[in-house]
Amino acid sequence: MIYLPTPSLRRRDLLAGAAGSLLAATVPAAVHAQPLPAPGGAGGQSAVIDVSRARVEPIPIAIPDLGGDGPSGQLGRDIAGVINADLARSGLFRVVDPAAYIQSGPSRGDTPNFQNWRPTGAQALVTGKADVQGGGNIRIEFRLWDILPQAQIQGTAYTTTQSNWRRIAHIMADVIYERLLGEKGYFDTRVVYIGATGPRDRRTKRLAIMDQDSENNRFLTDGSWLVLTPRFHPTRDQIAFMSYANNRPRVYLFDLTSGRQTVLGDFNGMTFAPRFAPDGGAVVMAVANGGGSDIVATDLGGHGARKLTDSGAIDVSPCFSPDGTKIAFASDRGGDQQIYVMGSGGGAAQRISFGSGRYATPVWSPRGDLIAFTRYGGDESDFSIGVMHPDGSGERLLSSGWLVEGPTFAPNGRVLMFWRETRGRDARGTGFSSRLVSVDITGFNERVAATPTDASDPAWSPLPA
Repeated sequence: MIYLPTPSLRRRDLLAGAAGSLLAATVPAAVHAQPLPAPGGAGGQSAVIDVSRARVEPIPIAIPDLGGDGPSGQLGRDIAGVINADLARSGLFRVVDPAAYIQSGPSRGDTPNFQNWRPTGAQALVTGKADVQGGGNIRIEFRLWDILPQAQIQGTAYTTTQSNWRRIAHIMADVIYERLLGEKGYFDTRVVYIGATGPRDRRTKRLAIMDQDSENNRFLTDGSWLVLTPRFHPTRDQIAFMSYANNRPRVYLFDLTSGRQTVLGDFNGMTFAPRFAPDGGAVVMAVANGGGSDIVATDLGGHGARKLTDSGAIDVSPCFSPDGTKIAFASDRGGDQQIYVMGSGGGAAQRISFGSGRYATPVWSPRGDLIAFTRYGGDESDFSIGVMHPDGSGERLLSSGWLVEGPTFAPNGRVLMFWRETRGRDARGTGFSSRLVSVDITGFNERVAATPTDASDPAWSPLPA
């Protein structure tokens, strides 16, 4: 977080950052989908459950193991387990205990015996078949049923490489989420973050990436240089982040397919806190300028740089609105650090934060209806993650603690992730930790995300195109 506790500290907080030798990451393989017609004309539409109602009464759903023998059977069990975990972790679904099942799947052909599923209390049922094919490929047939009207509400066959099986499960969970809640899911996504090891005063920080459920974690840098604030490109497998590579603090672009890194722009001052434009054609960032910093926009080749602010203050952490017409940012131009909104071309800015304390790290919801932020209230234990409407109204705090900061939205705008530090037990920081945490935008269902090291600075990927 970039906040301004005292004038003597603010340059140190602004200039903290850094990256190292970058390693290529594997990009998930493509998935091919084919519609499956409902057997026996059992198609239909499910009644959509409002998310607010699902928070109070999670949707009961039965997810038996997918059919299959030998390796196919194990694959079917593994896929059902991932779907189960995704939906349960959302807090909006209650997966029925398999001990209540009368049968394990469809009783004849592809159509369930719905009479056997009603006593479980499930509203929806998942069935399917797993098939490990030659050449390292798999085919997964997936059907989603509404038990009461005895109707298939989704039927799809997926084909991909066997190593990509977890992604199939996440895609299926997204389909279930959308068909039953009427909103896009967020399970087929990734999170890029900063993994940290070592004593608190000598941390080794590496760029890392993982699936949203903490699986497939891998480090992209070796820790030779510090790294900060990674951000996903909206349509490409690229990440923008701040690095101190070769002791020159700069914003870099990292290509996940090739592992190639490039400096973004040639500026005299330090560049930091990058964000992509919604169309992916430009990046906004802060550029240090004497005792302050300005918001600057540039294309991905580092050309056509345009200064968007010139206030003489510290203007940082820019973030586009999802329609690309506005930018939210933090600034101390009024004395204390607050959140402002201006047009995407710069010009006059309107302050929108008026609560007690200082505000930082504004990030616009993909829906455009909220801006998330970090708020520091003055007391050392008074950090909070909150949301407000783009005009500053309706401010709500979702989580507070000794140090919580850096929110990022899931691509459906329903969930936030941020990071939380736990204070050490002594002056050397013994017992100190830093973890990623997710929470619903209402403050519901807060959960710690598993990472192999301490973690900070999360950024959620968009949904794949």
